[in-house]
Amino acid sequence: MTPAELKAALVEAACAEGFDVAGVARPDAIPRAAARLREFLAAGAHGDMDWMAAKADRRGDPRTMWPEVRSVVMLGVNYGPAGDPLAILKERTRGAISVYAQGDDYHDIIKPRLKRLGRWLIAQAGGDIKVFVDTAAVMEKPLAEAAGLGWQGKHTNLVSLELGSWLFLGAIFTTLDLPPDAAEHDHCGTCHACLDVCPTAAFPAPYRLDARRCISYLTIEHKGAIPRELRPLMANRIYGCDDCLAVCPWNKFAKAGREMKLAARDTLRAPELGALSRLDDASFRALFAKSAVKRIGRNRFLRNVLIAIGNSEDAKLAGEAERLLDDASPLVRGAAVWALGRLDRARLERCAVQRRAREADAEVAAEWAAACG
Repeated sequence: MTPAELKAALVEAACAEGFDVAGVARPDAIPRAAARLREFLAAGAHGDMDWMAAKADRRGDPRTMWPEVRSVVMLGVNYGPAGDPLAILKERTRGAISVYAQGDDYHDIIKPRLKRLGRWLIAQAGGDIKVFVDTAAVMEKPLAEAAGLGWQGKHTNLVSLELGSWLFLGAIFTTLDLPPDAAEHDHCGTCHACLDVCPTAAFPAPYRLDARRCISYLTIEHKGAIPRELRPLMANRIYGCDDCLAVCPWNKFAKAGREMKLAARDTLRAPELGALSRLDDASFRALFAKSAVKRIGRNRFLRNVLIAIGNSEDAKLAGEAERLLDDASPLVRGAAVWALGRLDRARLERCAVQRRAREADAEVAAEWAAACG
């Protein structure tokens, strides 16, 4: 096959493997990515995601990771929701889990497909490959833009003309020379809906994100107590946030995803906060088996749940917060203090008589001081 014929066959094989879109970029196709990343890191906007800074010198150019790479095949799987992902925000006693995490973990679904497709490519034309799914120093979104899959919108996420905002990305690096696709152009125009909808004002400017204010970062990547001034703005979002994706006007062309393993499980569409607050480690791992949520662990998850309980305005949930004042995890105890103070200050002050004086953790003691004065 000619390179063009091989590429056409590759796209067809990718579709047969369950990918919804595919394109090819040269490894030198993202020359501005390294400088933009340096600016992001210099501003401290990555928060405590130290892994981003640790391999920053390898992220801006795929050739620093693998000098032999000649083409980067970027692939996307649509995970578009069937309904309105923001409707859950009106149900304040239930937790809002990001669409991408309501089904099986996409890493476990996409990586085997990439390996099979890579083996097919080697069988057809030889060469060598490496595959990546969001777990290495690969800047998937700029590469996907260069490969024509979409463009990075003002919210910094990828937007597709055909599929809207809902794409999981994977990459195949290959030593083969494949014809590159034309990069996609920016189609945001004057729209700034994604910037305006952000509950925590995480976008200091178009195309710039401050992760330290992003609810997805705060509920997933951030390991410590969430800043008090941001907690009321999180509402009932307990894992991730879809707001900036969901309001994009290009979603009028989006379709529901066809991969059933990525479809939302009934237990994760709108789980009750009270039930979630009673999860121990074993029941947490059982509920979120095969889910991306499991990666943050029970304690960080309950931190998020307690913040949602504190924002629920439902006094019936005060008992759940009071019970967790005695949790083994300082992270959970601190969030419980805040949640109970929001729902029933008098009850919190009664609890303080017994619990505050014996609190050994400095951060939890600070939560008591902030809540009780």
